[in-house]
Amino acid sequence: MSSYVIRRLLQGAGLLLLVSMIGFAILHLAPGGPLSQFAAGGDMTQEDLDRVAAQLGLDRPLPIQYLDWLWRMLQGDWGLSYRDQQPVLSVIGSHLGATLELMLTSTLLAMMIGAWVGILGAIRRYSLFDGFATIGAMIALSIPTFWFGLVVIYVFSVGLGWLPSGNRYTIGDESLANRVHHLIGPCMVLALVSTAVWSRYMRSSMLDVIHQDYIRTARSKGIPERRILIHHAVRNALLPMITITGLHLPTLLSGALVTETVFTWPGMGRLFLDSINYRDYPVVMGILMFTAVLVLLGSLLADLLYNVADPRLGANAT
Repeated sequence: MSSYVIRRLLQGAGLLLLVSMIGFAILHLAPGGPLSQFAAGGDMTQEDLDRVAAQLGLDRPLPIQYLDWLWRMLQGDWGLSYRDQQPVLSVIGSHLGATLELMLTSTLLAMMIGAWVGILGAIRRYSLFDGFATIGAMIALSIPTFWFGLVVIYVFSVGLGWLPSGNRYTIGDESLANRVHHLIGPCMVLALVSTAVWSRYMRSSMLDVIHQDYIRTARSKGIPERRILIHHAVRNALLPMITITGLHLPTLLSGALVTETVFTWPGMGRLFLDSINYRDYPVVMGILMFTAVLVLLGSLLADLLYNVADPRLGANAT
């Protein structure tokens, strides 16, 4: 197992290096560049722009800029934001809590509802409930996140007035009840696709388990059906969901980016888009690398948990 973890970490390090190179090149070769924000006002001369470029190190060759950025990042210095001259790690840290709050809440909600729908759909295969669940999942997977977010705002905020239209809490009221009230809308939107994914995978996994020989043996022994489903079928059907949870992390991150923008949620997704619009490259690169690390760690953790849950796979991981 230790050799497997070391091998995965080395592969992840190589992938992170490749991601950083591609991301750095795309950002710095894109039209405009960070200096366009300084030149937008029209009150800066070319000499002023050259001085700013020298101060930011943008007048050096691109490979030199990348190596300097990479060396400083490995030492824990991710640079300063072009917008407010704050350390990139501090800027990301100030928005990380909001994103984690939204992602964890929506993930737990999607897992509970999706697992329940998938299990019930497998038990009542081809029933009316299973048919509606299948159609609902297909519709949910087809709905654009930004469109559904706007619908939620229009119906529940503008029309009914039940939910706030945005932000993490009301200014002057940071109570738990107020935060939960603001969390309902974006959590509902972000959990939509995840619930559909979970229900489909859970139904498929449950159908595979309930036709296994040990389930037939348990039934032949007269064990109550409820006990068979809970203690044998559901427990084993949940094993593939561990891997799916880790692999589903990139989808959650992309959905959070759109959801946070629609609901003006002060998380990393909104920060990412704002930084792109401002061409705040240090912050964009910081978020890109931070997200890549989370995705790789999520995938690795899912594999390790799967091996722990099913020791039969331990031999294949060494």
